[in-house]
Amino acid sequence: MGKIVLNQVQKKFGDVEVIPPLDLTIEEGEFCVFVGPSGCGKSTLLRLIAGLEDVTAGSIQIDGKETATLPPAKRGLAMVFQSYALYPHMTVRKNIAFPLKMAKMDEAEIDKRVNNAASVLNLGDYLDRRPGQLSGGQRQRVAIGRSIVREPAAFLFDEPLSNLDAALRVGMRLEISELHKRLETTMIYVTHDQVEAMTMADKIVVLHAGVIEQVGSPLELYKRPRNQFVAGFIGSPKMNFIGGDAAVKYGVPTIGVRPEHITVQESGGDWEGVVGVAEHLGSDTFFHIHDTGLAETITVRADGEVGFKHGDKISLSPRSEMIHKFDENGLRIDD
Repeated sequence: MGKIVLNQVQKKFGDVEVIPPLDLTIEEGEFCVFVGPSGCGKSTLLRLIAGLEDVTAGSIQIDGKETATLPPAKRGLAMVFQSYALYPHMTVRKNIAFPLKMAKMDEAEIDKRVNNAASVLNLGDYLDRRPGQLSGGQRQRVAIGRSIVREPAAFLFDEPLSNLDAALRVGMRLEISELHKRLETTMIYVTHDQVEAMTMADKIVVLHAGVIEQVGSPLELYKRPRNQFVAGFIGSPKMNFIGGDAAVKYGVPTIGVRPEHITVQESGGDWEGVVGVAEHLGSDTFFHIHDTGLAETITVRADGEVGFKHGDKISLSPRSEMIHKFDENGLRIDD
């Protein structure tokens, strides 16, 4: 259960089209991530699936049933938002049980589902506490638990980690991924953070101005981006784009090379430059290279032991087999 098919789904606000007609299939049990910059339409698309926004046109099928005109409660989905939206006066147990109480479910079944969700989310020791006595990560787990007990066809996550600090984000990212493996339920996850997308997804949907730019696995998007937008969005640090004579050498208007696919040395490389800021991260160092004549800045990812410093002259050599080629419209060119 949990296959979701969108056919020519469109959304307009008045005369403004924010989602041009699009098609998308999310298979049963997939972890699908919608990713893109702010304003790209990813949250709007999620809300269309959830029924929190009305479609202007098109079809949304969940397990073969047309749901585009159904209210949210009839779609068999559960949504987790940025804010925890917990009731502060209720215990964790009562917060998790709340949607089942509203559905007038049998008390024994409610207790069973709440205890199962608490076990899955390691909340067993916190069931009698109130939200104010919990950390941010624990509150988010309670919000997820409230969704789990409904046993939905799919979970919808709208940037659920954006309110957490960096350490908690990493921990919750792993917990949600583990939860998906255990439940084997379809999950759609919205984020602007491409690191979250790359580490969590089975399938990534890259959106730009409401348009799906590319759909694929994390490695497919990393290795074979369809265009410059995807190439520049997927990967951290972002891909370097170079035009001019360096690109003409390869017979194209623009080439792209990722920071990790450039070798740095004192001399003898293909390109020369001067080290600007060097970001030392322990295992890695990111060098921002100026005065190359290729681009305003070239970013290079090197081993953390590499010892160049600000102002050093440096030589760069891209790995030729890892160079991406783009035409005048920014579309990928394959050899």
